[in-house]
Amino acid sequence: MPGILYLIPNTLGQTEVADTDPLAHIIPQEVQSITAKLDYFVAENAKTTRAFLKLIGTRNTLAKPIQEIRISELNVNTEAKALPALLEPLLAGQDAGLISEAGVPAVADPGANLVRLAHARGIQVRPLVGPSSLLLAVMASGLSGQNFAFNGYLPIDAAARSKRIKQLEDRSRQEKQTQFFIETPYRNAGLLETLVNTCNPNTLISVATDLTLPSEVIKTQTAARWKADLTSGKTPDFHKKPTVFLLLADS
Repeated sequence: MPGILYLIPNTLGQTEVADTDPLAHIIPQEVQSITAKLDYFVAENAKTTRAFLKLIGTRNTLAKPIQEIRISELNVNTEAKALPALLEPLLAGQDAGLISEAGVPAVADPGANLVRLAHARGIQVRPLVGPSSLLLAVMASGLSGQNFAFNGYLPIDAAARSKRIKQLEDRSRQEKQTQFFIETPYRNAGLLETLVNTCNPNTLISVATDLTLPSEVIKTQTAARWKADLTSGKTPDFHKKPTVFLLLADS
């Protein structure tokens, strides 16, 4: 019988809590216990995954010493032909964990391809509870949580980006749908500036930064208010910080 592929949530950044229980407020104990029992993982980065397992080991006994735990890497550069080999231990009956660099795996994450293949190979997939910056941002924005769409990254080219934002704003207005997306952290300021200069003044824009962390900031206001803030030098403290951007057009 094949093993189980556990989808293991990671933290959304470095936490500043007591070393005696560094994950208490973010990763449920059951998830920690399941993670500690595994000795095979598929992850975006082996080094940061070992750091996460070290935190797990603070209050849980790991299956093996960290350096003996097998970690196979799966990232945006992994070719499709390499995926079957990652599932071989599961097909042989071994349980495994899929871990993202931050938050939940397989959502805005290359792990989705492995999960699809696991289903095709008859491997049980079990998602575990943990932080998702995308869902937390929708929850905290005050925008529509009934109808929303995640759009990944917007184009880098300025003209293409503005065009895409107008398309998303039009769709938001027509469907009363929250549109949200992410950006490479060092480009956060540029994206917000483009948003406020492209969107209708009454369109609501929400910016959610460093979710679940002590430095967390979430703010929702109209494009006009954001533009006034930026003009007066009140730029959000989000440079090089993971941020989710959301908008809801005035219908």
